[in-house]
Amino acid sequence: MSSQKKAYAFGLGAVLAWSTVASAFKLSLQHLSPMQLVLYASIASLLSLLAILAWQGRLPELPAALRRHWKSSLLFGAVNPFAYYLVLFQAYALLPAQEAQAINYTWALTMTLLAVPLLRQKLHPLDAAAALICYLGVLVIGTRGQLLELHFSSRQGVLLALTSTLLWAGYWIFNTRDRREPVLGLTLNFAFSLPLSLVWCAWHGQLVIPSWQGLAGAAYVGALEMGFTFVLWLSAMKLTRSTASIANLIFLSPLLSLLLIHLIIGEAILTSTLLGLALILGGLAVQKLPLRRALPRPVAEGSN
Repeated sequence: MSSQKKAYAFGLGAVLAWSTVASAFKLSLQHLSPMQLVLYASIASLLSLLAILAWQGRLPELPAALRRHWKSSLLFGAVNPFAYYLVLFQAYALLPAQEAQAINYTWALTMTLLAVPLLRQKLHPLDAAAALICYLGVLVIGTRGQLLELHFSSRQGVLLALTSTLLWAGYWIFNTRDRREPVLGLTLNFAFSLPLSLVWCAWHGQLVIPSWQGLAGAAYVGALEMGFTFVLWLSAMKLTRSTASIANLIFLSPLLSLLLIHLIIGEAILTSTLLGLALILGGLAVQKLPLRRALPRPVAEGSN
């Protein structure tokens, strides 16, 4: 198999895995609180990442990476997985899965907007247009099409879902300055986030052994969404001759996810969700228009 075919295989595998996580989040939250899901999924993810490093014969590299990067690992781990997934899971607990997952796809646009103040990049007209289109989609989803009334299905849930995009986008912006090898870095993130999750659960009186259904859901979420799938996607990006062709595969994920949410969770997919998701994906597509290439490219200070 050629490198490009392997890249497509890894990329599609990652997209298929990510398509299942909204349903997995919702099912797991029937047996676990958001903070418990963060804790047990983080344990599963750390174990899966350690297994990947062991398979690659790279476990001996961890101690040196720990000594050298413990400060940045603590900081990154506090954001992802601890804060990001705590906020995201709380949003899923308050919103229907179809709404939470659709809003979460605005993170790519959020990253573009955050790059303006954080990396001193310029906001191009296409980016501004994309922002308007995407966040109109969020309003359509959050209000279930009742835009004039501005009556949200869960105002707190929508705010938490949008906050999760800020955390995720901010994490990846600062990750451009991260000198750690990606898999080692992610492993250290989870290792340093575990004490935070343990203390958080203990403080709220939720440090208990959950049902087997909760543990199974957390294991699936942790090993697949947080751990193994990241390595699949990273491998696809390294093997491909065209980053754009692999990156565009991600547009398949929300559509597949909606189908699984309907089949597995039993949610009736609302017309407002489909319309809002179409606006969000359309806004993200606007960012990729060829016209953008004619504009001056922004300079990101300190980025790789």
